[in-house]
Amino acid sequence: MATITRFEDLEIWQEARRLAKEIHFLCIETEIKTDFRFRDQIKAASGSVMDNIAEGFERNGNLEFRQFLSIAKGSAGETRSQLYRVLDFNYINEEKFTTLRIDYENLSGKINNFISYLNKKDFKGTKFQ
Repeated sequence: MATITRFEDLEIWQEARRLAKEIHFLCIETEIKTDFRFRDQIKAASGSVMDNIAEGFERNGNLEFRQFLSIAKGSAGETRSQLYRVLDFNYINEEKFTTLRIDYENLSGKINNFISYLNKKDFKGTKFQ
């Protein structure tokens, strides 16, 4: 495995970014745009996934990175839960919902796998050298 030196190189961050853009476009292309509180909430949750991955990576400590990855995974779950409301409020159809739900489930799994990988590493991070 190549050494990752920037959070932008992480596949999980790239996928979180893609999904945050998907949510953003839902918020400007559907009636979510008029449901201000809900719109802001789902945009914040989806953005939190990528932001916590980035912040954890930049902390330069394995323990902190894992903690931030756990928060990112929680935000992915929060966004997935909110997608059910998006469907229930008829902002999107079942097909779009299913695609996004599966994408967020897969992202949560990848984050979890990365946490498990880091749990097996002795590297504590540059912060502790």
